[in-house]
Amino acid sequence: MVKNKFALESTSISEIVVYGIQEKKGNDIVRLDLRNIHSSVADYFVVCHADSATQVKAIAASVEEEVYKALKQDPKRKEGLQHGEWILLDYIDVVVHIFKTEKREFYGIEDLWGDAEMQFYKSA
Repeated sequence: MVKNKFALESTSISEIVVYGIQEKKGNDIVRLDLRNIHSSVADYFVVCHADSATQVKAIAASVEEEVYKALKQDPKRKEGLQHGEWILLDYIDVVVHIFKTEKREFYGIEDLWGDAEMQFYKSA
């Protein structure tokens, strides 16, 4: 029963994250469901990209703002804010990857987790 509560929490966080990305027009939003992959480090990865470092930073700020407004939760860890090429926001069970376009193509996160169920979202 407790596991279901945490699963619902991570699903809710991932949906709020997607909304925060959509608010700042993130491109090619994908939610990877990692819950059935035994070696996964989180329940979900949410991935998107933007064409400029400024937009990457704005998307990250929007995600943080929306999650905080809804759940009063800050990311446990943040990486990449200084350069804005690949920002990672770690909400423990949900990890958000916000890339600059060419960095997303280079790293191919979705390919690394090819066994994950993927859900695609449109920008708002």
